[in-house]
Amino acid sequence: IRIQQVGRPCADCPTLFVANHISYLDVLALGLLTHGTFIAKSEMMTWPIFGSMARLQRTVFIERDRKRKSGEQASELAQRLVAGDSMVLFAEGSTSDGNQILPFKSTLFGAAEMAIKEGAADKVLIQPLAISYTHLHGMPMGRRHRHLAAWIGDMDLVPHLSMLLKGGAMDVELRFGEPAEFSAASDRKKMTRQTEETVRQLFGAALRDVRPLTRAR
Repeated sequence: IRIQQVGRPCADCPTLFVANHISYLDVLALGLLTHGTFIAKSEMMTWPIFGSMARLQRTVFIERDRKRKSGEQASELAQRLVAGDSMVLFAEGSTSDGNQILPFKSTLFGAAEMAIKEGAADKVLIQPLAISYTHLHGMPMGRRHRHLAAWIGDMDLVPHLSMLLKGGAMDVELRFGEPAEFSAASDRKKMTRQTEETVRQLFGAALRDVRPLTRAR
């Protein structure tokens, strides 16, 4: 996996990076560039290897199907932000096929809201981030091949990982947008819509700009 970077991750804290989600490979790429703490579904805790790595990385595990716990989960995220941790939120709540972006969920944006309401921070920076898989063996993937990177729904992990290893060199582009301030006067749902629109624009631009990569690169 070769990482192409467009724009810069915000170095100020607390920062909430908000991205689309395609594959577990997203975590490897983002971990190198953002050094952020990830938010993952609770089932991941039991995964072999990946679960152990996630716990060592201090991942926050959430139970997506238990809405009653959303306040507690947002509170934990708020505490991490206040402590100075950068957080990475995959706002779709699931993975896509790499050709589209699913609607963003506003619930976990409440972490930024809670951090401010509790008086622990005056503002939280929210930075949009688009992830796209662009090349296979240096050639543009196109719609037909982007699914090779995607890990969707209930796909088994080991067969998918085996397919990736056999597939060969792949490029992922991380395209960072301009950070926006979330303050006491901000509206959580409005910020969610604005961030989603920015990520869609960045994602579309990334796919339109794909060109064959030269061997020298």
